[in-house]
Amino acid sequence: MVVNLSERHSLLSNWVAELRDTEMQKDRMRFRRNLERIGEVMAYEISRVLPSVDRDVTTPLGISTCRMLSAQPVLAMILRAGLPLHQGMLNYFDHADNAFISAYRKHHRDGSFDIELEYISCPSLEDRILIICDPMLATGASLVKTIQMLRAEGTPREVHVVSAIACSVGIDHLRREQPHVRIWCGAIDEELTAKGYIVPGLGDAGDLAYGEKTQS
Repeated sequence: MVVNLSERHSLLSNWVAELRDTEMQKDRMRFRRNLERIGEVMAYEISRVLPSVDRDVTTPLGISTCRMLSAQPVLAMILRAGLPLHQGMLNYFDHADNAFISAYRKHHRDGSFDIELEYISCPSLEDRILIICDPMLATGASLVKTIQMLRAEGTPREVHVVSAIACSVGIDHLRREQPHVRIWCGAIDEELTAKGYIVPGLGDAGDLAYGEKTQS
């Protein structure tokens, strides 16, 4: 299942537009905050489909039966670009457990690249709801490899992927390799460059949020 939140206009569409805007991108703090706000909206939307239970809550005047999450999710984040999106989700899923993954593209001179995973910090995922934050779903290669690695920490009950912008190529690849994953995105673009960047996309989310990096 793929949920594209831009299919119906909301404030999220405005924030995605600001992420793309080259003039707005000059303000790193606003860029990070827009990713964070998108994470907050995504958390709300995902919460609507998560398992819930009725619980009695004692008030000063009596008992109220309230609907609440039956279990807290695990929020996983791919460093470094995923930090603001993850924080937005954590603002809402404020009792969630968390996982952190270092995954990056190792580029070769011919323009190709491999996905390198060097670090993971994760609780047990057995029968847990796993939500993975990665602001750009481009080729889908890093997410496929990340999910494969995370499954070594237990078999999740559900897996959700959250991206601000996704490419249809990456969505198709992810669905082929991980057909049970539910994908949530703020917008879907149709093209990739030869180097695997989304067009029109927004550029390198990590660089725009935190500054340019070397490619060594």
